[in-house]
Amino acid sequence: MPEILARQGVAQNQIADILSALGPRAIVFVGMMGSGKSTVGRRLAARLRLPFVDADHEIETRHGGMTITEIFANHGEPYFREGEAKVISALLDGGAQVLATGGGAFLREDTRARIRDKAVSIWLKADGPTVLRRVKRRSDRPLLQTEDPAATIERLIAAREPFYGLADISIVSRDVPHDKIVDECIDALHEYLCGTPVAFANKT
Repeated sequence: MPEILARQGVAQNQIADILSALGPRAIVFVGMMGSGKSTVGRRLAARLRLPFVDADHEIETRHGGMTITEIFANHGEPYFREGEAKVISALLDGGAQVLATGGGAFLREDTRARIRDKAVSIWLKADGPTVLRRVKRRSDRPLLQTEDPAATIERLIAAREPFYGLADISIVSRDVPHDKIVDECIDALHEYLCGTPVAFANKT
């Protein structure tokens, strides 16, 4: 019991430190589709008591409820990417929040620069089999509407990882309880923002 209470106290201290160091900046999740950006992002936001925003949902809302797949089909990818960049740029003016971005957003240099100025970025790094397993039953992934989704995913990962690797923090997304990934995000944020690891970090 004393150890559990000590861990809880450390966690609360971590969160207070993170929020103080974060100031008006956002926490932005980047990475492949299916890496868990929205799921982990919501849980992290709840833990930090910050608003959570999903950029794809905001894009759909601003298009009258049209889905991402429909936007791709009706207007093409260049149109979507331009609109995505504008939405993310506007959202970053919203102050401290947790923001999940689409898989291709961080590839744009102007978006990366905007995130660098206004946020701390976290790359949720998932391998090809993990991504495929998580998204293969979904029809709302326009870039995977191909004859060989597994090969498409591997090509996308190879092309995108050099850009994702520019994020401030990297966390491996894998099949463990979501709260463990959230714990790792909190530990990494504390070390990145405050400069020192905290006892009980990287808990098993």
